[in-house]
Amino acid sequence: MDSLLAFGRHALAAQPFSQLVGAELTAFGADGAELRVVITHGLLQQHGFVHGGVLAYLADNALTFAGGGALGSAVVTSEFKINYLRPAKGDGLVARARVLSAGKTQAVCRCDIFAVDGDEEKLCAAAQGTISKMGGADG
Repeated sequence: MDSLLAFGRHALAAQPFSQLVGAELTAFGADGAELRVVITHGLLQQHGFVHGGVLAYLADNALTFAGGGALGSAVVTSEFKINYLRPAKGDGLVARARVLSAGKTQAVCRCDIFAVDGDEEKLCAAAQGTISKMGGADG
């Protein structure tokens, strides 16, 4: 396993909320990141599809991992926007984020979130955010 992916998995394991939703970091590198979550009953809202907060969590974390791949490990999300495109239903979710532009202290990243049902993926949300290097961090 590549050392950046191992580092990312360690960081994810240190996030109690990530453990609560069952998130798994499946790819992490300078070119982006991928997070996956198995859809369970506890992640659904009253209409039977995944709660929007779970999609927002995935976007936030995937964007931050992607930005961290470009800027270094000490980063935070400074803002993000999400568009919900269709209800998320199926077996799982996958969030794929990539860096659109990076400077010395911030990166603008994009994330697409797909609902996975068997071998089929359907785009259910799209997000964009700014990831910032933490002050005083040598990242």
